[in-house]
Amino acid sequence: MSNTPTSSHAYGIGIIAVIVGVAMGIGYYQMYYLPEESAKPSVSHEILEPVDVTKIDIIPGSALPDQKDNFVPKLVNIQLGIDNKVIWHNSDDTPHTVTPDHNVADSYSGQFGSPGVIKAGETYEFLFTEDTEIEYHCQPHPWMKGKLIVTKQRF
Repeated sequence: MSNTPTSSHAYGIGIIAVIVGVAMGIGYYQMYYLPEESAKPSVSHEILEPVDVTKIDIIPGSALPDQKDNFVPKLVNIQLGIDNKVIWHNSDDTPHTVTPDHNVADSYSGQFGSPGVIKAGETYEFLFTEDTEIEYHCQPHPWMKGKLIVTKQRF
């Protein structure tokens, strides 16, 4: 008979301790860390559901550098709670983008700018919840430019 102790019980307890520790870490991450990181700010109902929509048309022929009009209208004044949901519609047969000249993020709606190209007949929508000024362009056609001025309601 050998007098060497076996450590199979200690090994099993160690494995269980690691599993419990990992489970607690995952639980903390999902219950406390993620919700705080992805929490959106409180925004009034009037701003989240404006009474009107602002429409910007990407007109036919916009891909041609000599065409002066492309984003119609080019300059748009928007009021929060009135017409702060903006929809770009591509009426051209060429794909286009809505790309900000400088990185812009809305604390509620996230990063501004189309996630890729807007194909012919498709739209890109963005809900503004904060006052800001944005100059934007089309990535493949940099001569296509537009500007948005988003302000709070004036009473």
